[in-house]
Amino acid sequence: MSEQAGEAVPAAQKSSWTSFVKSLASFSGDLSSMTAPPFILSPTSLTEFPAYWCERPELFAAIADGKTEEERSLIVLKWFISTLKGQYTSRNESMGSEKKPLNPVLGELFYGSWPSNAARGGETTLVVEQVSHHPPITAYRIANTAKGVVLAGHNAQKTSFSAGSIIVKQVGHAVLTVSLPSGQTEEYLITLPRLRIDGIWYGSPYIELAETSYIQSSSGWLSTIEYKGKGYFSGKSHSFKATVTPPAQISGVQPHVIEGTWHTTSKDLKTSATFHDVTTSKEEVSVAEIDQQSEWESRRLWHGVAKGIREGDFESAAKDKSRIENEQRQRRKDEAAAGTTWQLKHFVHIDSDPVYERLGKLFKANPPTEDGYDYQNNGPYS
Repeated sequence: MSEQAGEAVPAAQKSSWTSFVKSLASFSGDLSSMTAPPFILSPTSLTEFPAYWCERPELFAAIADGKTEEERSLIVLKWFISTLKGQYTSRNESMGSEKKPLNPVLGELFYGSWPSNAARGGETTLVVEQVSHHPPITAYRIANTAKGVVLAGHNAQKTSFSAGSIIVKQVGHAVLTVSLPSGQTEEYLITLPRLRIDGIWYGSPYIELAETSYIQSSSGWLSTIEYKGKGYFSGKSHSFKATVTPPAQISGVQPHVIEGTWHTTSKDLKTSATFHDVTTSKEEVSVAEIDQQSEWESRRLWHGVAKGIREGDFESAAKDKSRIENEQRQRRKDEAAAGTTWQLKHFVHIDSDPVYERLGKLFKANPPTEDGYDYQNNGPYS
């Protein structure tokens, strides 16, 4: 990671970056409401981020092929670890440093798919909706109906500044549902890691994952994933250690311990075999052409902003971004005046997710309950 501000921050923008960092240090409250300098923005909205869950659609589909509860739990862990590189290091690798995603507007939509083939069975589809703006909350559903594998969840962020780093507490969870040939259903509760964005002072931000996340199966198998960055036990950036333990009623089975770096490879210490490898190519989600999208779909909505960012025309990007944000503020004012509220299109909010509460008890999840968003089976692929 470069520590030279000039490499990540354009010369003309150094004073703007310095002012931004100073404002970070003095800001109290959730940083997501702050306006970042345009040159540090990503041309991609947060509504596109759920696509990272399925950059390797064969791995997602393969979950259904596990013959035992233990085997399926290991495949779920392998798939999950393989999603982290795209979610947390891909912009660093392609743009030179981490970039702040565009903060979606309420009601923003993103639809995509990965086509069917022999390796993954049927088509895999993605439906995303921005279900809240303050705080920003994104709900999503990914499904390979032919294989009987469905992921549904929501994600929000609470962001603060501490000791030179931006700390991002990810709020939300995902539930993976697998329909088995026996007719039974297996569920996996997936919690989310905490993020630490370092390199702020140097103008070269990058993400490290921190603390612990869990994958709890309804079969009782539990994956506990500890994230360690540079300077911890391995001395390597993006390190992790995952322990896969059987349910209490199973005796004589040793846990699996997986160690490595989540952006490259890892090994199962029990078998010495390579566990996951994301140094190979990934598959981008397929999305309709912009002129075929509705005004609420991400790439059409943010087209002008994204174009300005990619071309380095930050003045144009900032102007179009302000236009979109002002339109949204006016929409909220109009709704308040009329005594109406925005109606979600594909998801319905629930105060407590029963799957989270039921499976969370098995590993003493904190918090013990969490809200959720039920998909209404009315997306373009339904």
